[in-house]
Amino acid sequence: MKKIGFIGVGIMGKSMVRNLRKAGYEVAIYTRTKSKAEDVIAEGAVWCDTAAECARGRDAVITIVGYPKDVEEVYFGENGILANAEPGTYVIDMTTTSPKLAVRIWEAAEKAGLHAIDAPVTGGDTGAKAGTLTILAGGKEEDFNACVPVFEAMGKNINYEGKAGNGQHTKMCNQIAIAGALAGACEAMVYAKNVGLDVDTMLKSISTGAAGSAQMNNVASKAAKDDYAPGFFLKHFIKDMGIADEEALAADTKLGVLEDVLAMSRQLEAEGMGDLGTQALIKYYRW
Repeated sequence: MKKIGFIGVGIMGKSMVRNLRKAGYEVAIYTRTKSKAEDVIAEGAVWCDTAAECARGRDAVITIVGYPKDVEEVYFGENGILANAEPGTYVIDMTTTSPKLAVRIWEAAEKAGLHAIDAPVTGGDTGAKAGTLTILAGGKEEDFNACVPVFEAMGKNINYEGKAGNGQHTKMCNQIAIAGALAGACEAMVYAKNVGLDVDTMLKSISTGAAGSAQMNNVASKAAKDDYAPGFFLKHFIKDMGIADEEALAADTKLGVLEDVLAMSRQLEAEGMGDLGTQALIKYYRW
């Protein structure tokens, strides 16, 4: 596997493209706004004018776009990946999207002679830059095994989760756990501030004990400095939590903490904060 098409060159995708090229892959790219990809084009990524062009003649096509509707757009239709990738191509969606959509793509890919894998990631922009993403893959195990070298160029914790859709279901578990951890860290910070503690000292004091988490170390610590630059957009976290809540309810499972954090985040988005990082959740508490 040498030639890769990569669709969606955003905050994370750009670093993933760079790491694939460092590993020796020839990478062709497509994204809606070419100007946002000029730097990686200058570095040697090959620009394509359409998703269809990006899918043709590749050994694998990777997508990491924004929302389920964007996934639908790049996979289905006459200008989509499924209609233009050559039989035998591996099509790998690394977007966090609906497990049901992942199964639909897998079924359509099977009919077209393609190998589909849903492989959402976690680790944020930091993990994308460092090539240490966690990758959660669903599909046929032999297809997963064939793609492991590609995954190793972008991540370190690479996991086969089972049948098509299971990668997305596992990512939902990740987002559910993050919702509680992030809200807990924000509430600890607000409590500390309101009782007169030094917030930085408090975070340093409890972050290496039982309360420690990636959310506290990497996200809440940014909020303590009033740094709301997005490592991961709040609006995308809202999308993920919404999918998780929908899937949970379909499985007759009520997730109270997730629903509370989702409602809080939606309120912030309605106030114009969707393009901030997830650490903006602390603003719900009028920080």
